[in-house]
Amino acid sequence: MAEGTLTRAIDDFTAGAEHLTRLVDLIADDRWDGPGLGEWSLRSLVGHASRSLTTVVTYLAEPGGDVELTSTAAYFASIRGYGDPASVRQRGVDAGLSLGNDPRAGVRERRAQAVDALAGTGDRPLTTPFGGIMLSDYLPTRTFELAVHGLDISRAIGSDLPLPAEVLASALSTAAATALLTGQGEQALLTLTGRESAPLSVV
Repeated sequence: MAEGTLTRAIDDFTAGAEHLTRLVDLIADDRWDGPGLGEWSLRSLVGHASRSLTTVVTYLAEPGGDVELTSTAAYFASIRGYGDPASVRQRGVDAGLSLGNDPRAGVRERRAQAVDALAGTGDRPLTTPFGGIMLSDYLPTRTFELAVHGLDISRAIGSDLPLPAEVLASALSTAAATALLTGQGEQALLTLTGRESAPLSVV
């Protein structure tokens, strides 16, 4: 993978992480136990979003192996329909609780740890529960999660803080590539051009 591709992936991820911290700073003290997304409180939603930071640190600290997932889209294709929804919900709850008494500081700390872990890092394989993937392909999956859940948080708190353009562009590119890989490319194009409004999901 070209060095420029990794640099761009790191820059997009860093911008997404910074956007998350800015959003979290807007959350009032009395809102953390209020509604976030579905059955999640706002704390649990933020906790789930923050896992996009902690997994980068965790995977970089472990030795890489073979690469089975050869693109960002392949990663998302591999996890479609994977996992028990109750387990996903509980991980979000646990992640929210792990942010501690000052969740804003908890998110800032996770952001700093992720940025530090990436400093000076070259492209290399990472081992994930779904298979090996190059860092330059994994980071856009985290940028995608930061973008989508950033929008979730914005809607929950009534914020109009926009996603950074590069974060939105990365997420849209990932969504389009995943739709194509999973046989939903035509449906995605029809939906985006207003011709149809059938259900479409890339995760």
